[in-house]
Amino acid sequence: MKLLITGGAGFIGCNFVRYVLDVHHDFDVVVFDKLTYAGRLENLQDVMKDISFIKGDICEHDDVERAMHDCDTVVNFAAETHVDRSIIDPGSFVRTNILGTQILLEAAREHELKKFVQIGTDEVYGSIKSCSFSEDDVLDPSSPYSASKAGADLLARSYFFTYGLPVLITRSSNNFGPYQFPEKLIPHFILRALKDQKLPIYGKGLNVRDWLYVRDNCAAIDLVLQKGNPGEIYNIGGGNELTNLEITRRILNQLGKSENLIEHIEDRLGHDFRYSINSSKIRSLGWSPRANFDESLRETIDWYSCVIG
Repeated sequence: MKLLITGGAGFIGCNFVRYVLDVHHDFDVVVFDKLTYAGRLENLQDVMKDISFIKGDICEHDDVERAMHDCDTVVNFAAETHVDRSIIDPGSFVRTNILGTQILLEAAREHELKKFVQIGTDEVYGSIKSCSFSEDDVLDPSSPYSASKAGADLLARSYFFTYGLPVLITRSSNNFGPYQFPEKLIPHFILRALKDQKLPIYGKGLNVRDWLYVRDNCAAIDLVLQKGNPGEIYNIGGGNELTNLEITRRILNQLGKSENLIEHIEDRLGHDFRYSINSSKIRSLGWSPRANFDESLRETIDWYSCVIG
């Protein structure tokens, strides 16, 4: 397989590159990335000799054509992902996440690719007070980010139903682990706590997220790539539902820091209260999360501690 990984210099993308190199020694891996603030070549420094790297933008047809040449499979991680940034600049999210995905899909159709895996998010379902969302539930995104990702998912499925492009979609819960840009909660709070800076929590900190170690997500995506049915959607949840306040306290506890560092600030616009997804569909393929949450959090803290020296 000659595998094109778009957005492969970003957080989940670079971890997926490493996962593929570890478990699929017969794959040729091509990484395609625009190299923005969160997609950094440094994230791939230790594996550059094992991959082909192409710098480019998924919104530029010529760049996509150059990257997709001779590839037979695409896994699309390329996206703008930070909710707070989408509230400030929604246009860039629409361009990359919707237009960029459509350009990739069209190129994949023209090249008659064997598989196209679209990497999505549980945020497309919106908030849920009890129970968990399944893959058949109606999409109800709240932020420009989640709305743009919902649009990308719908486009991807339309290419399956209209053109027969073998598209598969994954929707994972909140990922954490090494190489995540420190605008997201866990790395942001780890780095601030290491410096004894205040940890700003939106509102009362009672919003609930399900946390998934990035390596487990990579294993699930790989399983979907190998065994998933085209046209299908697969939820990937970690089974670690915690409030933002609880996750903050665990970070502080592991670092031996005082909870006096917690600072409650004005809540975010359109802040969803609880995300929760049912992962029974992918579990039926043989996947389950292997990582222990607290141990993985410890490994993540250690990684960021080493990064800042």
